[in-house]
Amino acid sequence: MKTLKDLKNVGKATYNDLLLLGINTVSELAQQDPTILFHELERLTQIRQDPCVWDVFAAIIHEASTGKPTNWWDWTTRRKALQKNGQLNHVI
Repeated sequence: MKTLKDLKNVGKATYNDLLLLGINTVSELAQQDPTILFHELERLTQIRQDPCVWDVFAAIIHEASTGKPTNWWDWTTRRKALQKNGQLNHVI
């Protein structure tokens, strides 16, 4: 059974972000949405997050739900499309 730290794109900062967000297991992560996590992290920290944080969230959620790791930057095009459509605005 994988832990959060076993996921390809989870380093120390992302791990700490997940704990702050109340996510402690891979199965909990698999049920998440990267946009909701991104906005909640900004709300909790009151810090404008780098948009690449969304990419990392998308990659780790994908791995948690499918078992298939991807590079976080593989998700950048999808994130940029959300930004262009106004679906990924900063909350602070």
